[in-house]
Amino acid sequence: MNKQGWIAGTAASLALMAGAAPVSAEEILHRTEYSIRLSGLPVATASFRSAFDGRRYSISGSMSSAGLADIFARTKGTTTVSGIVSRDRLRATSYSVNYQSGKRGRAIDVTFRNGNVVNASMVPPRKKPDNWVPVSTADMRSVLDPISGLIIPAGNRICPKTLPIFDGESRLDLRLTSKGTRSYTTKGFAGEVTVCGIRFIPKSGYRKGREDVEYLRRLSTMEIWFAKAEAANVYAPVYVKIPTKLGPVTVSATRFGD
Repeated sequence: MNKQGWIAGTAASLALMAGAAPVSAEEILHRTEYSIRLSGLPVATASFRSAFDGRRYSISGSMSSAGLADIFARTKGTTTVSGIVSRDRLRATSYSVNYQSGKRGRAIDVTFRNGNVVNASMVPPRKKPDNWVPVSTADMRSVLDPISGLIIPAGNRICPKTLPIFDGESRLDLRLTSKGTRSYTTKGFAGEVTVCGIRFIPKSGYRKGREDVEYLRRLSTMEIWFAKAEAANVYAPVYVKIPTKLGPVTVSATRFGD
């Protein structure tokens, strides 16, 4: 994958949030749709649904390339997460993602227990170059998945904080800093959102010296905005901005709620 594609994928991972299986009368359903753009041009869309049932939650969604991105390689993927809502965070028990880009595909599955990774698999496995930074056992303790890890129960500080993320292959920190509030309007939501600066800090599970990783590590102008989903009583991303040499990659919620 080229640098712009990898950055767009990272932007999507930062913003994915939503739903699940059929909803019972006791469950609270939240739907989110996103438009992903590079310099204002569409490169992908995503649609997700989330279900909250007491202390349990489940998330499922799909993403596909769009516009000019389809000229280079048609990309599509699905993801599911399920787990437990604790006081200060959503703790996944299982996380999976399947994606296909052109003729290449990959499936990732991770099982968690009390925030620790107990099993992680990738099919087909990736060939590790000599400069690969391996993920240690310690790296997989007290971590969050990249989707529900960005959903914050109301009553908790959104930023500043550091989110320790493990996506099935790579371990990274997302360091959030407070940048105030802004107004945001989309289908299903109109109001004030919390704006956080975001720093990307790779820890392990990547090729040392890789240009796109180093580019993201150096960036100090990325932002992520969080809005409150009132019915579910959580905060979730509605906007992400990642500057690139070709212009900004943005992830914008075009729908937030039913």
